[in-house]
Amino acid sequence: MTNPIRVGKAENFLDILPKMANRHGLIAGATGTGKTVTLQTMAEGFSKIGVPVFMADVKGDLTGMSQAGGGNARVDARVVQLGMDDFKAQASTVILWDVFGEKGHPVRTTIAEMGPLLLARLLNLNDVQAGVINAIFRIADDKGWLLLDLKDLRAMSQHAAENAAEYQTSYGNISAASVGALQRSLLQLETEGGDLLFGEPALNLDDLMQTDSQGRGVINILASEKLYNSPRVYATLLLWLLSELFEKLPEVGDLDKPKLVFFFDEAHLLFTDAPPALLQKIEQVVRLIRSKGVGVYFVSQNPLDIPDIVLGQLGNRVQHALRAFTPRDQKAVKSAAETFRSNPKVDVAVAITELGMGEALVSFLDEKGIPSPVERAFVCPPQSRLGSITDTERAAVIASSNIKGFYEKQVDRESAYEILKIRATDSAEVVDEGKGFDWGGMLGGVLGGKSASKSSSRSDSILESAAKSTARAIGSQLGRSIVRGVLGSILGGRK
Repeated sequence: MTNPIRVGKAENFLDILPKMANRHGLIAGATGTGKTVTLQTMAEGFSKIGVPVFMADVKGDLTGMSQAGGGNARVDARVVQLGMDDFKAQASTVILWDVFGEKGHPVRTTIAEMGPLLLARLLNLNDVQAGVINAIFRIADDKGWLLLDLKDLRAMSQHAAENAAEYQTSYGNISAASVGALQRSLLQLETEGGDLLFGEPALNLDDLMQTDSQGRGVINILASEKLYNSPRVYATLLLWLLSELFEKLPEVGDLDKPKLVFFFDEAHLLFTDAPPALLQKIEQVVRLIRSKGVGVYFVSQNPLDIPDIVLGQLGNRVQHALRAFTPRDQKAVKSAAETFRSNPKVDVAVAITELGMGEALVSFLDEKGIPSPVERAFVCPPQSRLGSITDTERAAVIASSNIKGFYEKQVDRESAYEILKIRATDSAEVVDEGKGFDWGGMLGGVLGGKSASKSSSRSDSILESAAKSTARAIGSQLGRSIVRGVLGSILGGRK
């Protein structure tokens, strides 16, 4: 049987049962109440029992997990207070990731893997524009043109707009106005650094689910300080990761421990302004992904940030202090208090506002999947370092990674952009050839106005040349319309 994951202590230690860890969880509380330490302690606990972890680091202070703790007076005092006789400083095995490739291995996906629904959310498109991007995906799929990066989507969008009449019957109306709005959104995304998110090699999910030589789960930390400045990109990337795990992992039922635990920090960004179709997808993923062996833990300042339909599925809860300064705060306190299984020893509504740093109200699922009575507890300190690492330490962590150098080498294979560019070049050559043909010479030869010697010196007969030139002329008319559309995409679509 797998050892439980120690999180806190009231009268006794409070543990998450590994078999119930994929029933998801919530870590909530106001800023500065200790959520990050709780997250770090839980991540270490999962790693020790061989469960890989993924977590986003929005403040830059989780990278200390790669270094052994020690020398922290507050940690030492808490160890003594809780009677943790077996406590020892220890580093975790960490892989650092970064969309921008500055503080970790680059994280990429492709336009095709992201899909039209999440892209519409990422680009903040309305329903009509979302319908257009869905049609563009269908056209690319039917033609076998890969959509890998932003320039592919730009080129494909312009191609669809220029050929809207041809596609209207099969794919619906593709208006120039909707494509224009899409192109503007793509430009805005690029200015926010979103272009770095798309391309190859795309992230292989297996690289997030590794164990080290000692059998401990690897902790994957996504540098998010810079990414967090683009909240929609941050939330969409994490939701894409969840969706990919849901779609690609096999059904495994109830395991003795999860295959992966996913911590979603600043979870309110996932639900802010999300359209109903996306909320439905999120609810579906959270509800069903536990059967794939994945536990999802939302981290948020306020439990009201999580929709009730999702909140009801979070069985393992750690609630830090909430402040009741406003009517919304008071509602959050009441709501949080009502979601715990009552304990006559704890007045939850009062306790939530009185908790000190590192204190929390805790309720985990028991062997039967029933929430335990809520208890007021102190959170156990992590064994790794609290806070961020130095640049030298970061470089050493990246250099020691077993995936070093793979994601750093970007690949740009043939896809929609290159295919449309070739088509445009070929069409342009046809136009040039048509313009350069000597129509007078050809007609003179046919009518006998030219000398026989010049005519006989050609390798092709007059009639053969006439036939070829006529074909080029016909092709050039079609070619000119293609050139206008495709070059407008390729040349006008660049930043």
